Amino acid sequence: MINRLTRGRTFTAVAVAGVAAVTLAACSSGSSDEATTEPAASEAAAEEPMAEGDAVAVSLITKDSTNPFFVAMQAGAKEKAGELNVDLTVGSGKEEGDDAGQIELIENAIAQGQAGILITPMSVNVNDAIKKARDAGLYVIALDTPTDPPDVVDITFATDNCLAGEAIGQWAAGKLNGEKATIAELVIFNDRVVSVDYCRANGFLKGMGIEVPTLEDMSSAAATGTYSTGAGGDYEIVCLEATGANEAGGRTGMETCLSKNPDINVVYTINEPTAFGAAEALKAAGKTVGQDVIIVSVDGGLAGVEAVKAGDIQATSQQYPLRMASLGVEAIKTIADGGAAPENTSANGQFFDTGVTLCTDDPMDTVTSAPQESAQYCIDNAWG
Repeated sequence: MINRLTRGRTFTAVAVAGVAAVTLAACSSGSSDEATTEPAASEAAAEEPMAEGDAVAVSLITKDSTNPFFVAMQAGAKEKAGELNVDLTVGSGKEEGDDAGQIELIENAIAQGQAGILITPMSVNVNDAIKKARDAGLYVIALDTPTDPPDVVDITFATDNCLAGEAIGQWAAGKLNGEKATIAELVIFNDRVVSVDYCRANGFLKGMGIEVPTLEDMSSAAATGTYSTGAGGDYEIVCLEATGANEAGGRTGMETCLSKNPDINVVYTINEPTAFGAAEALKAAGKTVGQDVIIVSVDGGLAGVEAVKAGDIQATSQQYPLRMASLGVEAIKTIADGGAAPENTSANGQFFDTGVTLCTDDPMDTVTSAPQESAQYCIDNAWG
């Protein structure tokens, strides 16, 4: 095995063929099938190897480049790269689920002899490519989405997505105060295992006090039963709809759920773009969001927490993508310069916890998994 990070000190970061972003949040189209990466911070065109002490080459590979979450992550990485003399190449998949695009970008980073990779892994399908990168001497950090299993990468910088899900579940149970929960779950996929997907969705159910036999299986909870958080009560899970984690998918998924049961009063959404689509579908069906039905979500981008203040989302768990990316760039630069590798800080010892806050203007005593703050506090601390 090549010594970790030694190759990355002697190569420059250049633009390479990669994969262009399409949408996750807004579903825009028109991206070419052949994509490009975007060199950022300090692009050097020289063909000669770089001298010791010169810029360190790093790739940031996100799921797409249009979702405000990943745009913020890219901005945080670029800013830190500029401060630290890091040659940062930014690339992404064409769309949510583009495993092949991420694999191509990983292989490009290996071919360039870069020092490390920051990646929001699409699914377990990219695991072999990550292993190849580590075997080639690159230090690989997962951002936001932990790999499955966690030790596929060197370390993960992320929100505790299970706790983020639990917090909104605890809030929803408190808000219901014993009323029956008729639940719609709007997730990313129904055809693959993605840690951020199952951890948030099943974390939400666990937060409500619903038994989840298998964390990795989003359909493992019983369709009906009782929830125990707060006053407790009966529940029914009406649907588990894949949305692609975007607004159009959220609307279509919500319409499908309403066709199965028009009495849904709790909507879990994987992220805020999905929540926006769900809210549109509910309003079109004559529902009053915040009264007839409550919507809870995860992300905490500016548009999302503004929607909390406006009443279109009742609670969301805020995470901090700029912090993830900034710390990731800094970690690879530190290691490349001979410093110590970062250590895990999470309660389970499996990742570096970058924090989560429950954003709501209607706090509940039932929330114990995260601190609660007002929508305005979260607006003041939002990304996007």
